[in-house]
Amino acid sequence: MVSYNEVVNAYEKMLGIVHKTPLDYSKTFSKYANNEVYLKLENLQKTGSFKVRGSYNKMISLTKEEVQKGVVAASAGNHAQGVAYSSNLLNIPCTIVMPKGAPLSKVQATREYGANVELQGTVFDEALEYAVELKKQTGAAFVHAFDDKAIINGQGTIGLEILKQLPEVDAIVCPVGGGGLIAGIAAAVKEQHPSIKIYGVQAAACTSMEQSLKEQKPVLVDSSPTMADGIAVKRPGLHTFQLVQRYVDAMVSVDEMEIAQTMLMLLERNKLLVEGSGAVALAALLYQKVPLQHKKVVPVISGGNVDVSFISRIIERGMVEAGRFVRFSTILNDKPGNLEKFLGVVTEKNGNILDVSINHMGENIYPGYAQFLLSVETKNREHIEEIFTAFQKKGFTTDIV
Repeated sequence: MVSYNEVVNAYEKMLGIVHKTPLDYSKTFSKYANNEVYLKLENLQKTGSFKVRGSYNKMISLTKEEVQKGVVAASAGNHAQGVAYSSNLLNIPCTIVMPKGAPLSKVQATREYGANVELQGTVFDEALEYAVELKKQTGAAFVHAFDDKAIINGQGTIGLEILKQLPEVDAIVCPVGGGGLIAGIAAAVKEQHPSIKIYGVQAAACTSMEQSLKEQKPVLVDSSPTMADGIAVKRPGLHTFQLVQRYVDAMVSVDEMEIAQTMLMLLERNKLLVEGSGAVALAALLYQKVPLQHKKVVPVISGGNVDVSFISRIIERGMVEAGRFVRFSTILNDKPGNLEKFLGVVTEKNGNILDVSINHMGENIYPGYAQFLLSVETKNREHIEEIFTAFQKKGFTTDIV
């Protein structure tokens, strides 16, 4: 089992190697969550996530014989960069197996750290299976993404930092995929401070740890696509499961709407670019998933490696979910003045028209008619409903796309 002293030992070895990331009090999120919220900003860590802590601690524990044969790892992205960065730092040959659908930015960053990258499988679990076979073939040391004692000790150093930065902390909320992060933090914190609450958060699309706790053993679950790809692990580790079962107070989940809105709020309010898996802990607080009121709470913002091409979709999704962006569609007689009347409804209700497109051909578009698609920036869901009702009163048959 992981112990407090082992985490302390890992912390001392990492001094000067990894960043001691900021613990940032947020007045805005404290108000929304009805707690004192302090963001542990691991998105500002080297390689853009907490993963470098565990990978570095694992790799400095390898024997000379293991180092000579190199290391192999499997990852959807952040662990890959952590292992690649650490191997570069320690001059250890490194091969990373990533799923074919891994974000291109993470694949490229991993290669730039000097790793050999192989793309195999469609999800993390398939990449992991291939990496294990590669280890057997080459004799390389395997650096597991989460289910390894040295990895868990390394991630636990975040817990020590939080205790130093906020000694009076009441609760810590962590993202959970395979469980390495929360297992390390919980072991480090609970051993010395059993009264501090530890909560885990998963994406509702992949609740493997939550289901495993119900079954009282690690189980394989089905999953759906999620923007929190970094925690979309279908089966938790055995070691991590045991530590979560022993130390963690409760597991909760958040849906895609809650993740998207939290990512958007972090970007707008705190100017922080955070990936989906990095936003789930804060989302759980903002959407009252965790039974805490008027407490000093630290959500771990675990990573910020967002594919640039994905940012615009995140922003749009967040705005749609928040009721701040909507598309209206209507079919009108294509004659002078009709479009002006249609747009006039929006301007009268103080909506901001972003885009107008006109189609003269398509299903249910008859000669002499046109389909008008209107993109509008709005204030909230009530504002959308107000504009929609105004269209009806003016005689326009309108759909929300």
